[in-house]
Amino acid sequence: MALWAGRFKKEINENVNAFNSSISFDARMYKHDIMGSIAHASMLCKQGIIDEKSLKDILTGLDEILNDLETGKLLFDPNAEDIHMFIESELTKKYPVSGKKLHTARSRNDQVALDLRLYTRDEMKDIKQMLIDLINVIIEQSLQHTETIMCGYTHLQRAQPITFAHHLMAYAQMFYRDITRIDDCYERMNVSPLGSGALATTTYPIDREFVAQQLGMSGICENSLDGVSDRDYAIEFANALALIMMHLSRFSEEMILWCSWEFKYIELDDAYATGSSIMPQKKNPDIAELVRGKSARVINHVSSLLTMMKGLPLAYNKDMQEDKEALFDAIDQVKLCLPVFTDMLKTMKVNTQKMREFAAKGFINATDCADYLVKHGKAFRDAYKTTGELVAYCIDHDLVLETLPLEVYQAHDKAFDKDIYEAIALETCVNNRVVDGGPSPEAVKKQIQKMQKKVGALS
Repeated sequence: MALWAGRFKKEINENVNAFNSSISFDARMYKHDIMGSIAHASMLCKQGIIDEKSLKDILTGLDEILNDLETGKLLFDPNAEDIHMFIESELTKKYPVSGKKLHTARSRNDQVALDLRLYTRDEMKDIKQMLIDLINVIIEQSLQHTETIMCGYTHLQRAQPITFAHHLMAYAQMFYRDITRIDDCYERMNVSPLGSGALATTTYPIDREFVAQQLGMSGICENSLDGVSDRDYAIEFANALALIMMHLSRFSEEMILWCSWEFKYIELDDAYATGSSIMPQKKNPDIAELVRGKSARVINHVSSLLTMMKGLPLAYNKDMQEDKEALFDAIDQVKLCLPVFTDMLKTMKVNTQKMREFAAKGFINATDCADYLVKHGKAFRDAYKTTGELVAYCIDHDLVLETLPLEVYQAHDKAFDKDIYEAIALETCVNNRVVDGGPSPEAVKKQIQKMQKKVGALS
């Protein structure tokens, strides 16, 4: 019989019980449920609500249950309604009198709200470390390629010369922002709802701040209605996870392009690619493609959570049971993707020669050609027009700006002199962009050093 069955004259329908049950997915919170119960029981004893003997029995029983679950001696009961009722039931089997006292001054509403916060807090720490590991690999690769020239693109069209390190460090910035978002969410989430009761607290003289301190939380939810019904942190964290996946997806898309025959900028390690069942020449970037695909799955969970919550009146509603599968799967997918993506990036080979060859085509030094005229007193718009005409001439005559005869330059503008060739050399174009945040080796090394310092402060 269910622990809450006193009001009912019938056993719950078998199909309804299966429909209502959440233990198939919330069992993963068993450690956090026990942790919260230990803090709650300790507070009850401190406040004189239960005696020392009852506390000792409860703590001993919870410790035994945790150990039995960890060792596999105790298995989750698929017929249990949820992890909270399962653990309480096991406790009362061990200590029939003391075990029944644990739920004093507590509701499942504030209990589950606490468990989910504690679970999410641990997952935040894990994912944050995975992001740090990824950024460190990006830094490792960047340090090797501060002078590797490549095309920078806009609209996926060749635009201006940059370095491969500069391109990689753009992703380091994205993933660092992901860390700061997790930290922001952590601060708002790390407060205790326990003591909110079902919605209106309790008449027992509990000490909510004591429980929060025991659990390493910064304070308590200040309103009991909000305490049991708030899932903002779950939505916020899911959104942070969706942004991580979006960043991974963008990076994956570029790696997929880069390892194609049309680019050949990189080659993935054999351990992070697959072949074809029919085409023996194929080396497919399946890992990157799966990451790209899984991003849609995680992004969808944010929408699910928002939609679930948008019409709920205060306080707790059973709809909120649906928060867990969406959040848990979002967490699982990110934790699945980050390590394998990090290793794929770490082991890839970079074809610096191919990057340089591509950069030599496509007139990506045209802006520098226009800037040359500006430095010789021309207005930028006039210089822009002149350079555009030179590019058109090159296209018509199968030339590039580096091979365009000086007399052709001078026919378009007398300001051109033989030093134009040095001015538009790709190395010059890159090396002169020393502005903070730019692609020159000097500027990128500054970016790397700053990122190393910021990430080092997190470790």
